[in-house]
Amino acid sequence: MILDLPHGPVRLAANLGWMFTELPFLDRFGAAAHAGFTAVEYAQPYRHHPALLRKQLDQAGLRQVLINTPAGPRESPTALGAAFIPDARAEFRDGVKAGLEYAQELGASVLHVMAGLRPVGCEPDRAFACYVANIVWAAEQARGSDVSIVLEAINKRDQPRYGLSSPEAGAHVAQAAGTDVVGVLFDVYHAQVDRGDLLTRFDSLRNDIKHVQIADNPGRGEPGTGEVAYGTVLGHIARSGYEGWIGCEYRPVGDTAAGLSWIEELAKEQP
Repeated sequence: MILDLPHGPVRLAANLGWMFTELPFLDRFGAAAHAGFTAVEYAQPYRHHPALLRKQLDQAGLRQVLINTPAGPRESPTALGAAFIPDARAEFRDGVKAGLEYAQELGASVLHVMAGLRPVGCEPDRAFACYVANIVWAAEQARGSDVSIVLEAINKRDQPRYGLSSPEAGAHVAQAAGTDVVGVLFDVYHAQVDRGDLLTRFDSLRNDIKHVQIADNPGRGEPGTGEVAYGTVLGHIARSGYEGWIGCEYRPVGDTAAGLSWIEELAKEQP
């Protein structure tokens, strides 16, 4: 879906893990297409064979934009990723390999490598060194695959122990990897909860940003339900020359399709 703004268009992708949850997962592809989306993202494709997911994409005329690396079992140490956990290196590497295989099968150009939680009792420097080494290894696996690795921070209010706490830290790790294969996922919701100052921070990270996700705050609902001035934010992103997709990773406050009126409202706001 294209949102035309005065300084250029922005491309919106539906996140099927958060949107259209009124429907079974496989039915969400058609619903997204019917609503006008031409691209989708979702975190965890691994419960389904990639051929089945590819069929859903093709039938709906959709492009897959992004997936995450596999999450460990619920309540396990790797439930939010394994990259920060020194004792989970084998699980991390298996997950990256699976993520790259699925990304290539689905045609996704972006793989979010989840950092995971800092292990209780593990020295912070050791956990961070493990994370950097793991990302460097993941970048080597992705080299030549046309799949970019992205790093996303989660704010400390929602997840105090998450390893990567700011997009700025993610940019430092991406730069340490020494390759343009690795970049930052700039999540507007997490950045706003973290400390705001969205436009300045977006500009400072612009060269490292490979994907953007949006939701409002508080509540993590659709744009227009909270405090973020999304007309300004999305206009700024368009003006920056960012040409990637913007994932709508929000929790609709009501019916998903009805809630998409925010897109039309933003278009009307523009001079």
